[in-house]
Amino acid sequence: MRIKGKLTRITAEQGTAEFDRQYWEILSGRRAEAKMSWSALIKDLRETDFWASKSIRYRRDLEPVFEYLNEKIGGQDIKRLTVADTYKAMEANDHRVRFANYIPTALSMLSKRAMRIGWRKDNPFKGLDKLNVPEARKKPHVPWTDRAVDLMRAEAKPFALLIFEIGVGSVQRPGDWVGFTWGDYDGEALKLRQNKTNKQLLLPCTGILKRALNTAKSDLGFAPHPARHILTRSDGSKMDYHAMARVMVRERKRLGLMTYDQHALRYRGVMELAWVGCTDDEIASYSGHTSKEMIIKYAGEARQITRARQAAAKRR
Repeated sequence: MRIKGKLTRITAEQGTAEFDRQYWEILSGRRAEAKMSWSALIKDLRETDFWASKSIRYRRDLEPVFEYLNEKIGGQDIKRLTVADTYKAMEANDHRVRFANYIPTALSMLSKRAMRIGWRKDNPFKGLDKLNVPEARKKPHVPWTDRAVDLMRAEAKPFALLIFEIGVGSVQRPGDWVGFTWGDYDGEALKLRQNKTNKQLLLPCTGILKRALNTAKSDLGFAPHPARHILTRSDGSKMDYHAMARVMVRERKRLGLMTYDQHALRYRGVMELAWVGCTDDEIASYSGHTSKEMIIKYAGEARQITRARQAAAKRR
């Protein structure tokens, strides 16, 4: 079909409703927004108790995918998207594999909602093959060594050191560090509900972590409101994960510690618990790991170091 010298192809078969829709869209110069569109479905899902019941971490992971779908296919009828389209979208995002693999997850969740409200009869996006992270792009988290820990504690700037001590002392994921408020700290322990697992934990603090928290509280110059976050921006507002990560990257670069990232502080904490004789179950009760795979890995390394030191002492 040619309008004002511009040729636009109609993909549907002549005589069908889809042909008529495309014809009038081209003729009017406007795209008709489908009533049963992805944008409408996303909006509907966000208002459900099902979505509210998901963990904060899980919702935070899927929200960027919803925004991506809104931008790319928001106005389209949900029945028009194919499995082939989905794989193309995943391949277009293969530079960010984790995000790409969330695309079929989001589409499957949305399609299940669509089936529930009668917008479609199937869910073709369930069980699609995921992209694999190339071996060259896999970067293992290297646990912080004694030397790295000592250097950080000796020379780090106060705010970066506070982040560091919360990471090692709490043995939690970095995404949880920014959630701690002063109301979560009673002078002896921190409490939290993990973003990823929604698990409620009480974490008795080490002496070093207590000193770091007490110093930070004293440095404020006033008694902080219980709802005030422990890690904040300069204006007192809550610091998000990315801002915290930037602080740590700058400090690690300055001190020559880029080998050790902030995620590895959790594993350093696991190793410290293993060094003092904690069992895997005791470590899991503190770290909140739902799988013991990583505990076994890093606690095993710590125990090997302990046994090697004991063997060396006997050898001498």
